[in-house]
Amino acid sequence: MELRPPRGFRDVPPELAILRKEIISRLEAVYRRYGFDPLETPAVEHWEVLAGKYGEEAEQRLIWRFKDPWSDREYALRYDLTVPLARYVASHPEMPLPFKRYQIAPVWRHEEPQRGRYREFYQADVDIVGSPYPEADAEVINVIVDAMEAIGVSGGFRVMINDRRVLAGLFEEELGLSDPLPVYRAIDRLDKVGPEGVRAELERLLGAPAASRVMELLSFRGEPRDVLERLRMEHGSNKRAVEGIEHLAQVVDLVKRPSALVFDMALVRGLDYYTGPILEVVLDRPAIGSVAGGGRYDNLIGLLAKRQVPATGASIGLDRLIDAGVEVGLFSTSKRTYTQVVVVNVTPESFRYAWRVADQLRSWGFSVRVDLMRSGQDVQRRKASRWGVPVLAFVGPQEESANTVTFYSQSKGERVTVPLGEARQVLERLLS
Repeated sequence: MELRPPRGFRDVPPELAILRKEIISRLEAVYRRYGFDPLETPAVEHWEVLAGKYGEEAEQRLIWRFKDPWSDREYALRYDLTVPLARYVASHPEMPLPFKRYQIAPVWRHEEPQRGRYREFYQADVDIVGSPYPEADAEVINVIVDAMEAIGVSGGFRVMINDRRVLAGLFEEELGLSDPLPVYRAIDRLDKVGPEGVRAELERLLGAPAASRVMELLSFRGEPRDVLERLRMEHGSNKRAVEGIEHLAQVVDLVKRPSALVFDMALVRGLDYYTGPILEVVLDRPAIGSVAGGGRYDNLIGLLAKRQVPATGASIGLDRLIDAGVEVGLFSTSKRTYTQVVVVNVTPESFRYAWRVADQLRSWGFSVRVDLMRSGQDVQRRKASRWGVPVLAFVGPQEESANTVTFYSQSKGERVTVPLGEARQVLERLLS
């Protein structure tokens, strides 16, 4: 029997799970501050809901798809949190707009496992449904920037931006590409295969002259206002491109930290459903690729409903971000338990009083462990030390007869015996 999880999946031990929950808590606080409310969607969707939304590669190779042997219907594990949101909105036509939701949950992709990439991983999404205006796109960027800063990534990242309409104007209209999606997917692999790898794929798709022209267009990169002005001057007659340029210019004016933005023509986002501004967050180090991404998808909900509903959003890839943060020392996995106090019963006869002390401390809101293995005092202390528990509460015949408890804090180098009824204030001080 194979006891390890399947390839690309993993068990999450307490120290990593505690770190993940702490980061999720900080992200939720930011999302709520901007007025986003939680939404939860199921892990399994009908296959027809996901089909035709992501593109050929995702739907033929990356989505976990299966047939139910009892009903013979086809289902799939959710590939992201965006299409399930679109389904939810399509099935609730009466909801007031804009609808602002966040969801932090696992998704599944059948891709080859590698550094920073798993087959099951958490995404932390924020989306605004109903607004076609640059204000919504700017707010998505602002909330993502604030979220990155809230978890400690302050200044060590860049937000790359582009607009699918700029891409469409330049690639479809000026280069005459009737189907640009294969080109976009080739460009989207730039960080994986490098410029020469992308050029080789473009030459295979388009031929050498057109591939060279595409590579020239990819050189549009830099401070957004400067690059957008250059695009206006060189492509001002291209109505589709100008539509994206002007929209992005308004977004940049509304973003509270424009110094974090970089316009990058090579940013295309591989999914088919994007229609307007797109973004990716890239860490300065380590070189692990994007840790967040998103954009505007004004046509996606319309594929599931009888009406068009504009929408925009972004998603943070939690597992990749945590891996990167641990690697560079930004995050620590040193916290191995939530337990604040271990009640150590000095003698076996003291265990009933130990339980009473533990119950009293828990009633005050402290996280408390008490021995369940009938272990000796030394074993109880060693376990507490291995877990990294900050305070020990010793109880024995002396404490039981006096209705007291003896606290010991190694970090403060302090031992104090107090009546059980007064223990709350002392414990709060020792834990502060």
